[in-house]
Amino acid sequence: MTIQDLDYKFREEYTKGELHFSDLLDNPFDQFENWFEEISKVQTHAQNAMVLSTVNKQGRPSSRVVLLKHFDENGLVFFTNYSSHKAIDINENPQVAVTFFSPELEREIRVEGVAKKVSEEISINYSKSRPFESQVAAYISKQSKSLKSRDQLEDEYFNALKEFKGKAVPTDNAWGGFQIIPDYFEFWQGREHRLHDRFVYKLENGQWVKLRLYP
Repeated sequence: MTIQDLDYKFREEYTKGELHFSDLLDNPFDQFENWFEEISKVQTHAQNAMVLSTVNKQGRPSSRVVLLKHFDENGLVFFTNYSSHKAIDINENPQVAVTFFSPELEREIRVEGVAKKVSEEISINYSKSRPFESQVAAYISKQSKSLKSRDQLEDEYFNALKEFKGKAVPTDNAWGGFQIIPDYFEFWQGREHRLHDRFVYKLENGQWVKLRLYP
């Protein structure tokens, strides 16, 4: 399929909304919460899914979808295995970016900042709040490591289910959360003829500065 074929097949106009400077709240965390709630109301599933992008010490980028589990003015929190590809990248280079996209509202939110581990207490408390099966899956997973077969994964999982039935699943330092501390927010609203509305908040000298960008 040629570029022209793809362009013809998937091209569409964005007509579902507008974003004006006067619409923006002074605090980007408030603006994020406002849009996140609106997106959550119209999306049928995976409302908290975000694309996390990291870069390792060699400068190689990597992206994957993770789930936002908490946010406030201190940052955005997600959880993972601390030996995973993403966690290793963050340990080598804490600069990260996340992207939320809502085709239903024709909106995108981008956030950039520095990621750091949350406290061990937060990680343990969240781990214990998860369904038993999810705790077991996290316990047996050597995330991002090579696996011989699906059978090996399922054998380890079902054996652990039996082992910990009626017991607390052990928690250790191999699994926990990261908090992204933002210094950049971008709010994009699709508009007709590709004349999109695009606004950013940049943290400069401890103050958030709002700017409109060319689309």
